[in-house]
Formats: sequence, structure tokens, C-alpha cells
Amino acid sequence: MNLTVTGTVGIDTVFTPDGEHREGILGGSSIYFAAAASFFSPVGIVAAVGDDFPDEFRGQIAHFGAIDTAGLETRAGSKTFRWGGKYLADMDHRETLFTELNVVIEEPPSVPAAYANCPVVFLANMHPGVQHRLAGQFTKRRLMVADTMDLWINTARAELEVMLGEVDGLVLNYDEAEQFTGHRNTVTAGKHLLEFGLRFVVIKKGEHGAILVHRDGLAALPAFPSERVVDPTGAGDSFAGGMMGSIAAALARGGKGAEDPGSFESLRRAMAHGTVVASFTIEQFSLGRLRQLTKQELEVRSHQYMHMLRLE
Repeated sequence: MNLTVTGTVGIDTVFTPDGEHREGILGGSSIYFAAAASFFSPVGIVAAVGDDFPDEFRGQIAHFGAIDTAGLETRAGSKTFRWGGKYLADMDHRETLFTELNVVIEEPPSVPAAYANCPVVFLANMHPGVQHRLAGQFTKRRLMVADTMDLWINTARAELEVMLGEVDGLVLNYDEAEQFTGHRNTVTAGKHLLEFGLRFVVIKKGEHGAILVHRDGLAALPAFPSERVVDPTGAGDSFAGGMMGSIAAALARGGKGAEDPGSFESLRRAMAHGTVVASFTIEQFSLGRLRQLTKQELEVRSHQYMHMLRLE
């Protein structure tokens, strides 16, 4: 296994500004990540669900083929993580309606022995104390990146700072970067975060793309100009999945970037792949669009995006 993600597998309820909503759909940080990453590399999931997790959702995960679920624990007597949210008119901000942590606050899942030597690891959004404990189980990692959110910045900052000392990079939203550092300027916030020992920070800015603040340089990539935005849930996790999946693929084939998967150039190229995959995720609720996505569609849009970035 060249890529592993740890995080949540959940059951979501989503309301959008145009009045549409879906209740009881598949969600969770590790699910969106793994679905996106699977277009580039096999990926293993380390997470836990309760015995209320629908068999239908297992089928949706299996659809992607390259997702290994040996690390997905099902716990008898426990309930699956649930989240509900309502998006505001700009679709870039949302109001959380409810969060039921359930199995997430139990003992974290164990990393399967087959994953322990994984070279590329993503610690998707969870309590930073849990992220730290899981990080220590990957003994041969060459690149480890984490995600976080405002909840942990507010309630577990000390543990978050400890976790940052264990990873190479951090992915977070622009408002979370401001919240953590007190700097409104995104680049200044990113440079501040590097002081915690990180090699790089990727700051997501929604429809305005993402910024890479690396010890070796700065890069800014726009979002793909999408005409159809149905449900932004999981877009950030899909972005990370495409990014890390492309890095894992390059590492596996010994291609460009394999010598240093955390280099500035490797990450800049990988962010482009993540941007394109995320542009599909938002076109339907849950994994609906990614389940329909073909390699050809992905390649066509990737070509369009790369051409869009070129200046001649």
C-alpha cells in the first residue's frame, strides 16, 4: 500500500441554498479523500463505523475498486459519526446543524500491519490527539500530511501544535489559517504555520483556489471554473485525495517527483490534480459524481486545466 488515509466515515445530511437537501448520505473526510485518490493510486482507509453503517454504503465504496477497507473497523453496539449542515448563499460557508461524534470519540482504530510501511500518509480531519497517535504507527513514511478544522483550533490547540511537529505538511481553509495564526493575509498565515516545524502548508480558498506556502517557494492555483455547484461537501477532502494520490502514484512508478515527494515542484503539480478532481465532487451530492466519473473525463478536464494555467 503506497497511500493510507485516516479519518472519519460518516452519514451526512446536507441542505443547499436552492432548497435541495439529502438526508442519510455517505460522507466523512476519509471517504471523500479515498474516492478522489483512487483515480491515481490504491488507497487504504483507517477508520471506524458503527453497526448502523448501511451495506449500501459499503457497495458505494467498493465501486471505486482501488480503495482497500482492511482498516475500516465495524464496531458492534456503536453508532457511526453523523453530521448535518446547511450551506449559505455563497456556497463557500455553511452552518453546522448537528454533529454526533459517536464512534469517533471511542478508542481510535488500529493501523493494519499491511499499512504500517506505507510511504504516503494523510491524517484527515480528526482530533489532533488521535492524529498524533495514529501517526506513530506508520514507521516507514516518507510524506505525512494532516488536515484540521476550527473545532480543534478552539478546543485542542496544544495537542494540535504537538501534532504539527510530527508531520511534513498541513492542509486547512483560509479562515482556519487566520483563526490559528491571527494573520488575515493568507501568505503571512502560512509562513507563521511553518514555524511549527512544517515543511509546507496548503491553504484552501474555495472558489478562489489554493495557495502553497513551502519552505522553497510560493504557488497559487485557481479553482477550476465550474458551471454546476450542487454540494461543496467533501470538496476539500477530494482536493487532498487527488493531491496525495498523484504523489503516491509518482512515488510508485519512480517518476518525476519520486526522489522527494514533499518537494515544491511535486506539490505544485499534485495540487493541480487535486483541483480537477474536486471540481467533479461538487457537481452532485455525496460521491454521486465521482462514482460516475471516468478516467477519460478526468483526463480531458485535467488537460483543460493545465492549458488554462499556461501563459505564453
